Amino acid sequence: MATRCGLLTWDCPPPEAEVRWVYQPVEVQYPDGTWEVGRISAWWTDDAGDLWCRLRTPSGGARPQWTRYDPEAVQLLPSTGI
Repeated sequence: MATRCGLLTWDCPPPEAEVRWVYQPVEVQYPDGTWEVGRISAWWTDDAGDLWCRLRTPSGGARPQWTRYDPEAVQLLPSTGI
């Protein structure tokens, strides 16, 4: 999605004042059906109302990536207690 400097990327994140920082463990399902544990470190809602998350997985590389949140592919896990 677009930000003030173009597409939403690591080098061009959403405006800081609009980002909600969190620590949210997740499980991510890939198109091939495999699952991987990861975490969301921030949420952002764009002007169109789409929800984006700053997602990091071990196989995703060194940096977290902004991605449109898909509740079918990214399952939120409890962050406290059981």
